[in-house]
Amino acid sequence: MSKSFAKFIASIVTLPIIMMSIVAPTKVKAERGIVELWKAIKPLTTVSSVMNVCAHPDDEHSALLAYTSLGLGVDTSIVSVTRGQGGQNEIGPELEDALSVLRTREYEEAAKILNVDLEILRQDIKEPLIDFGFSKTWEETLKKWDEDLVLERLVKSIRKYRPDVLFPAFENVRSTHGHHQAINILTKKAYELAQDPTKYPEHFKEGLTTWKAKKLYEPGNKDKHTTTIDVGAYDKIYGASYLQLGEESRYMHKCQGMGRNYEEGPSYRYYTLLKPEAKGKDNLFGGIAYTFKDLAEEIKKDKNSGEVVEALLKLQKDVEVIEKAFPSYEEVNKNVHKMLGDVELTIKKVKESSLKKELKDDLLHRLNNKRNQLHNASSISNSVVVRVIPQTFEVTRGQTVITTVKVYNGGNLDIKQLNAQLNLPSEWKVTTKSSMKNVLKSGETAVFEFSVTVPKDAKTFHPYEENIMKATVTYENFGSKAICKVKSEKLFAVLPEFSVSPNPSATILNTLEPGKAIPVTVTLTNYTSSSSKATVYLDLPKDWSVEPKSAAVEFSKKGEVQVADFVVKPSSNVKNGTYEIKAKAVRDSVVSEESIQIVEYPHIGRTYFVKSSEMKIQAFDLKFDKNLKVGYIASGFDETDEFLRGIGLNVTNLSKEDLESGNLSQYDTILVGIRSYLARPDLIRSNNRLLEYVKNGGNMVVQYNKAEDNWKPELAPYPLTIGTPVMNWRVTDENSKVTLLKPDHKFFNAPNKIMDADWDNWVQDRAAYNPSIWDNRYVELITTGDPGEAEFTSTLLTTQYGKGTYTYSSLAWYRQTPNLVPGAYRILINLLHK
Repeated sequence: MSKSFAKFIASIVTLPIIMMSIVAPTKVKAERGIVELWKAIKPLTTVSSVMNVCAHPDDEHSALLAYTSLGLGVDTSIVSVTRGQGGQNEIGPELEDALSVLRTREYEEAAKILNVDLEILRQDIKEPLIDFGFSKTWEETLKKWDEDLVLERLVKSIRKYRPDVLFPAFENVRSTHGHHQAINILTKKAYELAQDPTKYPEHFKEGLTTWKAKKLYEPGNKDKHTTTIDVGAYDKIYGASYLQLGEESRYMHKCQGMGRNYEEGPSYRYYTLLKPEAKGKDNLFGGIAYTFKDLAEEIKKDKNSGEVVEALLKLQKDVEVIEKAFPSYEEVNKNVHKMLGDVELTIKKVKESSLKKELKDDLLHRLNNKRNQLHNASSISNSVVVRVIPQTFEVTRGQTVITTVKVYNGGNLDIKQLNAQLNLPSEWKVTTKSSMKNVLKSGETAVFEFSVTVPKDAKTFHPYEENIMKATVTYENFGSKAICKVKSEKLFAVLPEFSVSPNPSATILNTLEPGKAIPVTVTLTNYTSSSSKATVYLDLPKDWSVEPKSAAVEFSKKGEVQVADFVVKPSSNVKNGTYEIKAKAVRDSVVSEESIQIVEYPHIGRTYFVKSSEMKIQAFDLKFDKNLKVGYIASGFDETDEFLRGIGLNVTNLSKEDLESGNLSQYDTILVGIRSYLARPDLIRSNNRLLEYVKNGGNMVVQYNKAEDNWKPELAPYPLTIGTPVMNWRVTDENSKVTLLKPDHKFFNAPNKIMDADWDNWVQDRAAYNPSIWDNRYVELITTGDPGEAEFTSTLLTTQYGKGTYTYSSLAWYRQTPNLVPGAYRILINLLHK
């Protein structure tokens, strides 16, 4: 750090950081600008790079990445295999693929805070690169992921980003998640394959070349490591330690409850160097060219490197001048543009040199990165603010929208030869309505206007793809050209004319009542730009009927919502199995057959999950007492109550007031949703009332809680302790063998006779967070366990308490009910009956 810079930093107030809020506190503008300026010029000082390979969102080593990216300025990237759809959601209803959409946006926002590149290997909803839930083995993980597909894409990412330092997020140890074990194995394999010119030659057609990372690490620990990083080091510019900055990004993973407060002080991360074993062990970048000067020293060995060495040493001087000029915006800007010219000249010299191709490729990659960083540093140091503003962010095929690009010059220097263009796909029609501006003076705003017509065959919005609405702004300063690439602030989405959503989206057809009609309400949202009409109808299975045959709907404006009601009558001889109904809306010759789920939160903005407008129907026989009255204590983490209502069960959600003072005796059964002791403080306060309800003859069924979910053994009528660590107390094989320990127990005989087949075709998990200690007054009802492991006898426990029954279940009902698993419904229904 230069003395002038250190003196400047000492004179300003350090920056607040985000700790407990998703939204950053308002910062003093000068401070925010200074930090952004430093963030823009720091990467110019180093030519090194690092890549962290992960399995899921939130696996990234946030503190270390804050250190490498924000602290050192090293070119930093994260690669993740999945988008995390197998987890839970602590902030809303999204699960499975909808959850992957939410977690993708959270990941992107976390990466922005760290100032790192993010690449996720799963590119489409239908691909096998999924978070399929907790796994205990890498063998299962690689089988389900398609190992070859993961390796091809991971190798491509390595060849694209060319990291000097490569490390997986986890060690390969049996005590961790099987996905995490697999990441360690895959990273090591990809490290080798990326160097091999015979592997994935299709990459070379895209301009990529082989790449050997200079160092391969894996996470270590205090007792076993080669390299130690103090992420607790305090950065005066950011007013925080790298650990705290890392947590600032982790708070973006809000649906996973990530982010913690850390005080200032030392905090260490440990890594073990694997290859090469003896190269710069004590320093992450030891033995690697870190600066332009180091790079020049490296290539001196080549007799044809003379002019290139001189050019690299000149760039080293340029960087030092820029760093010394900080925090003067004008001086930084002047020297950034000088360095831009020198980088262009160096690129030319490298291309014209007689250096070996491998060395040329390496130098050109680093120089191109530096050119992009300089363009960014130019716009930041000149306080150029660019906004891309479409007339609307939601469009339909064939629609024309006006889009403006606004460029504000907030600096003290005039910029020249200012121009803007939109970077939409080539098949989009874009008409420019503005011309280049010769000079944009300080404090002025230039507006460029475009007419954009969406093709009639344009792709529907895809939540995994980057924002399509992008612009490139070019201008000149101090004799060199700068390029600024910007996306619209909100996601620009091409949507079907109508969102067509059948409700319910999934339901059960009880084959004991084959003639019972199924009411279906189709909710339609108008995304066309004005008033509109449509005809709605349902595609049905063979021999099914519907009334009415179709329905006409009218919309007076965009965004309006209408509904169409239908009554579906199944075939009289319907068999057990899966059926589908598809809802469609037709306007003229255009058919809309997709449902749009809006995913929107303050920390991520708005995105969309576009899915087929299908309604799934699972037909099977199910007996239950139609007069049964169930009280449900919802946590917000599952929708079991909704699906129970869908089969015709009388389910009432219990409020805080109901628990604290309501008449609980009116309910035959009270069912507690997953992790409710975490989500419902009123449940803990009212727990004694619930136990009294049981003692007086009630039936209470508690679904699983985590040990850390405010659970205490005494919350149950007799002591019950949930096992830790969690991976040792769950059954991840959804097809695990289940043995009934008490086959004559009422739960397995009435009202539904439970057979072996009722444990078939479960999804994702069999059981989660089994109890490890329980009172001998509980009756153990089943045994089950993962292959090769001891079976649990605590997955389903029940006891008589006074006149009533208390049951604790670790079975993963919340996964089975939305997936309409027949046996899971039959077993759960039995538990709800006294």
